[in-house]
Amino acid sequence: MKKAIISVFALFMTVSSYAGNITFDNKGDIKAMIQSISEIEAPAAQQIIKVSPKEWTIMVFVNSKNNLESFGLKDVNEMEKIGSSDKVNIVAELGRISGYSTEDGDWKGSRRYLVKKDNDTKKINSPVVMEIAKSDMGNWKYLAEFVKWAKENYPAKKYVLVLWNHGSGWNKDLEMLDIGGKGISYDDETGHHLTTAELKSMLDQTGKINILAMDACLMQMVEVAYEVKDGANYVVASEETEPGDGYTYDTWLGPLVNRPTMSDAELSKVMVDSYADHYQSINQGSTQSSIRTASLSKFALLINDFADALMTNNDVANAKSARTNVQHFYYSSNKDIYHFVKLVVDKTQFADVKVKGQAVMDFMKKDLIVHNRAVTSKYANAFGLSGYLPSYYTSSYDSLLWAKDSKWDEMMKWIK
Repeated sequence: MKKAIISVFALFMTVSSYAGNITFDNKGDIKAMIQSISEIEAPAAQQIIKVSPKEWTIMVFVNSKNNLESFGLKDVNEMEKIGSSDKVNIVAELGRISGYSTEDGDWKGSRRYLVKKDNDTKKINSPVVMEIAKSDMGNWKYLAEFVKWAKENYPAKKYVLVLWNHGSGWNKDLEMLDIGGKGISYDDETGHHLTTAELKSMLDQTGKINILAMDACLMQMVEVAYEVKDGANYVVASEETEPGDGYTYDTWLGPLVNRPTMSDAELSKVMVDSYADHYQSINQGSTQSSIRTASLSKFALLINDFADALMTNNDVANAKSARTNVQHFYYSSNKDIYHFVKLVVDKTQFADVKVKGQAVMDFMKKDLIVHNRAVTSKYANAFGLSGYLPSYYTSSYDSLLWAKDSKWDEMMKWIK
């Protein structure tokens, strides 16, 4: 069988061979870990055998080293309902720590799996292809190593990376601590997490992927998407918080395994529908969308034209009213961009504002938002992409690429 041919370090690496090189400082000694792995001599019979790329490799980074641990175990079991096929690799890293779930042997650390089909929903039976005693799943360099490892050992024509954890959009202010999120991929053991800028650094190092999906709260923000636009073709995520259950993995992996020739746009739509259908079936409010990153540069230009028209015509009272009444999410500073523009356009007395705003909305519906599903009337005005639009301004926003390339930040400061 050639489905699971991997390097000898993945099969036989012992914890003691590299655990001493892992640190929990802010940088993390990932380089030392990788170096220690590369220096191990393997028998010739165990060398990597290059295999033909499959259609897809799905890489799921399940950072359940926190209070979501039981959901992480559940989700890997959902992946096992489908399992890898002759055309699709499903690879997952699952991290665990003490203090939460004791299910499935109550092991600790991280395990990397080549996910195989299995009907046991209480125990993960897929082969462990690497076991890591001390992982830092809040370190972007560690995540980059996982992605590069998966690409090397399970090559494919197209790739999905799912980041599984708490999330809070671009922001990591102290106000975010009430739900445990500060950015994304929060590791309770190390105290580290990935910032928005570090998502870009990670993708710069791993090479481009087809879909970046974030099974985490509040991540479908223009500030996040713009940062990763050169590293992924599509971003699938939620404007709102996600229920603890998150994605139902079998209901989008199943269609992919049945039709592995899907394009990345098609798969991104299946992922959105899988999520929305599940929560619609239980009448639980939710949001999920897919956006096309290639459209983000043009979107920035259209936003600039809209912001210029607003500020030139001093339509500030209208903008303030729209900011107050716009669809918002768990953090009131997270606003739906399309709805904000629509509210401005509907009430403006200035032709230029109306024309420039309509251009933004038309572009979002036609080119930027590939697919959007908002469940329950609570999210009737969630159109698929949120942005930071507070009644105050934080200077940390200035470091974002979106702030540098668009006039969204200038508009925020002008509205006051």
